[in-house]
Amino acid sequence: MKAESTPSRRRFLKDLGYISIGFSLFSSCLRTEDQIIAERIPYNGDLPGSLKREININAWIKILENGRVQVLSGKVELGQGIRTAIRQVAAEELDMNIENVDVLLAETGVTPNEGYTGASASIQNSAMSVRYAAATARIELLELASKKLGVTIEELQLYNGRVTQKGTNKVLTYSDILEGVQFEKEVAIPIQLKKKTDYRYVGKAIPRTDIEKMVKGEVTYIHDLRFPEMVHARVIRPAGYDSKLLQIDTSGLKEAVSGVLKTVVNGSFVAVITEREYQAVKAERFLKNNTKWSSATPLPESENQFEHIKKIANPPENIRNDGDFDNVTKSVKTIKSRYNKPYIMHGSMGPACGIAMYDGEILHIWSHSQGIYPLRDAIASMLNMEVEKIHIKSAPGAGCYGHSTADDAATDAALLAFEYPKKHIRVQWSRNDDQKWDPYGPAIITEFEASLDEKGKINSWKSDVWTDSHSTRPNKDTGTILAARYLEKPFHMKSRGYLAGGHRNADPYYNIPNMQLNAHYYEGPLRVSSLRSLGSFANIFAVESFMDELAEKAGKDPLNFRLEHTDDQRAIAVITKIQTLTESQTTIENEGIGYGFMRYKNTDAYAAVAAKVAINSDNGVVSVIKLWAAIDVGEVINLDGIINQIEGGMIQATSWTLKEQVTFNASEITSTDWNTYPILRYSEIPEVEVAIIDRPNEPVYGAGEVPMPPTSAAIANAVFKASGKRVYDLPIKTLTQNQN
Repeated sequence: MKAESTPSRRRFLKDLGYISIGFSLFSSCLRTEDQIIAERIPYNGDLPGSLKREININAWIKILENGRVQVLSGKVELGQGIRTAIRQVAAEELDMNIENVDVLLAETGVTPNEGYTGASASIQNSAMSVRYAAATARIELLELASKKLGVTIEELQLYNGRVTQKGTNKVLTYSDILEGVQFEKEVAIPIQLKKKTDYRYVGKAIPRTDIEKMVKGEVTYIHDLRFPEMVHARVIRPAGYDSKLLQIDTSGLKEAVSGVLKTVVNGSFVAVITEREYQAVKAERFLKNNTKWSSATPLPESENQFEHIKKIANPPENIRNDGDFDNVTKSVKTIKSRYNKPYIMHGSMGPACGIAMYDGEILHIWSHSQGIYPLRDAIASMLNMEVEKIHIKSAPGAGCYGHSTADDAATDAALLAFEYPKKHIRVQWSRNDDQKWDPYGPAIITEFEASLDEKGKINSWKSDVWTDSHSTRPNKDTGTILAARYLEKPFHMKSRGYLAGGHRNADPYYNIPNMQLNAHYYEGPLRVSSLRSLGSFANIFAVESFMDELAEKAGKDPLNFRLEHTDDQRAIAVITKIQTLTESQTTIENEGIGYGFMRYKNTDAYAAVAAKVAINSDNGVVSVIKLWAAIDVGEVINLDGIINQIEGGMIQATSWTLKEQVTFNASEITSTDWNTYPILRYSEIPEVEVAIIDRPNEPVYGAGEVPMPPTSAAIANAVFKASGKRVYDLPIKTLTQNQN
């Protein structure tokens, strides 16, 4: 039958496959050796940025003496399952059994320098780099084996660590072929990749092997690491961001607390080193009561933070200007709305921890930083060391996406390792410090103005976003690390960091002929940096809430209204799928179902989310009953991993939407524990259903930052359906506080 050159929408949706929650048994992925005759397809596309920087096979793939394959990646495991996904693609292209593939993540001088783990880019960059390196390694193994055996490549078969001459008993292991020398070849286009229909592992739900260790309480996290004669330390924090140390009295400390080894004072950086951890806690309390600090610059009251933001913002910068918004709106009636999102924190369940040891030549550091190479640059600059003399090894920490206090704990440990060399020094942050000094996700104001034409379609749209920086991650700008700012010779940030993340997704991914986007950058009173999805969370909450508002003005169903404004078949597919998932749902009084849609960054993965909520008629408290998601990340590498990330992201977004807000008064941050900064409790977690649309012939996208933004909008729109009241301010603590 002749294929249609331009498939109709009906045909597109009919032919569309999707994967709902459900897991293939691991054994069903496997085939016997004599069945492995996979076809190879030449790849002539572009190489990922990580691979362009580290082009040699041996930067990514090594053959160990025992014949196992070791894969190297500069990314870190945050709970997103990147280790498993990388194992899958490497095993696939090398025709290895997956249990014979090991993955080493993020160690300076050993793994590639891949910068930060973030932006939902690990699959696109690291996993794809491994895929292409492994495919090239396979060809290299066959070429070397053909020379050793004196036969053509076509006479050889490669499988699970061995190359066999067909029809004979001649076998070479990978170790025999390389003879102790690693790959020397560079990865170059074209690359012979396995045909997708012959995949054994990619696209399957391969479970993570590290979960069992976590459940059993085995040594997994950096907090669990112990070294012989390891000592412990705590840092005494200033009274405020710009406070300076005026006086410290250490007399009586050793009498009051046993096990004190050293008190360190470097400018306004104050720390104490002890034999045991609880001794460090007691010594920290003693020193807090015996130090005096200068007063910090007063903070604005958190109740007035949005008015303060508008006052201090710079003049607007035009980011996008399609069509002619200003002229169109002169002759039509417009609709306007404003949405506010407060500061929110990373809120890691385990406070930050860092370990360091200076052996007299090399500074060794263990950290749950999301960017060990950039952190190394910052610490090297702070200590005036050669970067090659700093060795950082990634160790898992409490999961979070973004720039948390992990880098700061590692920096504390590095400073103290120089003050007390030849010993492993463990710095454990307190809950109070972790929440008070966290690099928060900034507060954002989003304002819209739009008009509808005579057919009820959007004719013009203007977005104005007030935003602070969205990344001040550690790098060669040493002022990005906290401790460096308080030294006797302090370092100050030389730039504002990544501002553009603040207006991410504020220009809707819809067909609107006249669109304008303006950014109003401000430098706020609180420490900020990257937090999962950056500005997309606030902006999609606002965009998709406003889309519902416009649909109501047009007298149209909110999902059909969205479909009228896109011709992107993949966007149509996820929206239509979410319609299908919820079409049988019914609601009673004070219940409602709402929707949200997003294409992350307007270039990456697609997500449509639905939320069913109930509102307590007595106190206005909103509860989320169930969440649904339809997700398109292109080619699925690990189904299990994607579903885990989507479920976790939706639950986190529910917490952000209903509860989370950093609070402060004129003198200090006041949300310093789980009572003053409440998060979603286990008893409040909604049921979650996820459908994944697999597109094996499309580029792969990350999923880590995709589910949060549309979830918030779906909840807010469900609240409107349940109550008739719009939500304009987050969090929705009680309904009466958050609507007009």
